[in-house]
Formats: sequence, structure tokens, C-alpha cells
Amino acid sequence: MRILLLSILFLFGFTLSAQEATKAEKELYDLVMKYRKQNGLKEIPMSKSLTKVAQIHAKDLKENQPVKGNCNLHSWSSKGEWSACCYTSDHAKARCMWDKPRELTNYKGNGYEISHWSGGTATAEGSLAGWKKSKAHNNVILNKGIWDDEWKAIGIGMNGGYAVIWFGKEEDSEE
Repeated sequence: MRILLLSILFLFGFTLSAQEATKAEKELYDLVMKYRKQNGLKEIPMSKSLTKVAQIHAKDLKENQPVKGNCNLHSWSSKGEWSACCYTSDHAKARCMWDKPRELTNYKGNGYEISHWSGGTATAEGSLAGWKKSKAHNNVILNKGIWDDEWKAIGIGMNGGYAVIWFGKEEDSEE
């Protein structure tokens, strides 16, 4: 019966709640929490709001490819119910990215994103391995450097070759 209902929803163009993590997203969450624990850090609660933002962004990256010219993986296309932005390596438009959780959900704080792209299908293991190799991304995961603060919410989205994680300093009231 459940398969029939899912098939009907798919045929009519509906999507399931963008707040429920997929199996791959849950796997990435578990790997990140295991890595944090190995480094003496506590678990971060999964956020429905930040997961929704992450899933929307991973889908936008895959379908609309806003990564063009100087725009990097934190960029958003103009093809959705959000403000478009070209995020550049000088972080001049960081506010555009930080505001996405408030723009798309009821989350009260800023969101901070790490992104990964794979030529094929992004995997939990491959994405985490890529972030661990990058000092800047690893610092976000492990609250080091300028990220020496406590994350109180996390959201994960994976779609095709893209994996993104959103971190927040405020608890999510949608939990």
C-alpha cells in the first residue's frame, strides 16, 4: 500500500516532506557525529529546518547548476522560491547564504554551509573524506578556528553528485 501511495504522489508531481532525511543523509549524519565524537565533541541535533534547506540547496545545485564563472557551491540559482546569489571565494555575499534558513524556514538563526561535489553520485563516505581533507571545511565540522563555537543544529542534503551540510548556532524550534 505504501509503495502504491508513493507512486501516486510521484506521478502527480508531489514530493515527500523535504524535512525527512534519506538513508544516505542519515548515513552522512552518523559518520559526521562519529567523527566529532572521535575528536571529543558532542553530537549535534538533526534540524528539520536545516535539513529542508540542505535538501533544497542540493536539488538546486543538481538541477540548476548555479556554479558558473566565479560562483561556487554556496551559490543559489534564480529558479526557485528564494533569492538568487552568486557566492564568491572572497565571501563578499556571505549574508545571502547565511540568510537561507530564515528565508526558507522558521529557523531563527544564520546557517553555515559546507558543500561537496562528486563527478558521480555523492556518498556519505566520499563527502566526509573530502571535507576532512580541507582544513576550512574540517574546521567547521570540528568547531575549530573561527568556528570555535557550539553547533546546536545540523541539516544534511544529498542529491546526485552534491552533498551539503548546514550548521546553526541556534536550536531548531521545528524539532
